[in-house]
Amino acid sequence: MIFLLASLVFILDRITKIIAVSTMSYGQSIKVLPNIFHITLVLNNGTAFGLMKGQNAILAVITAIAIALIVIYVVTHKSLGIAVSVALGFILGGAMGNLLDRIKFSYVIDFLDFRIWPVFNIADSAITLGMLILVVILCTRSS
Repeated sequence: MIFLLASLVFILDRITKIIAVSTMSYGQSIKVLPNIFHITLVLNNGTAFGLMKGQNAILAVITAIAIALIVIYVVTHKSLGIAVSVALGFILGGAMGNLLDRIKFSYVIDFLDFRIWPVFNIADSAITLGMLILVVILCTRSS
């Protein structure tokens, strides 16, 4: 289940990035809901919030290590439960999507723009959702 979900996230991320790059020019912004949601093509050579700009090689290595650790964990732990499996599937698929961008282009393609948050992509959304699920699981187990 984890690898299937990761594959679906990866494919959705690739398709949306391909559409954004093939139909828009860098910096172009399309109003979907004016002042609320736009599609804006950004080529991000750092991490979230513009941190670590120009550190693509380091970010690619960190991401590859994270992917490897998740795969090792999944393979060595057979019964993870549905919530943990979903969380790890989202994180793994998102990490693979952004890693492919870093390897292929030396930047990550972002396009979802809510105007109150830095521009992001499907992979970022999946990673964030997966991490939130893990935090909820950890918080509910400890209380």
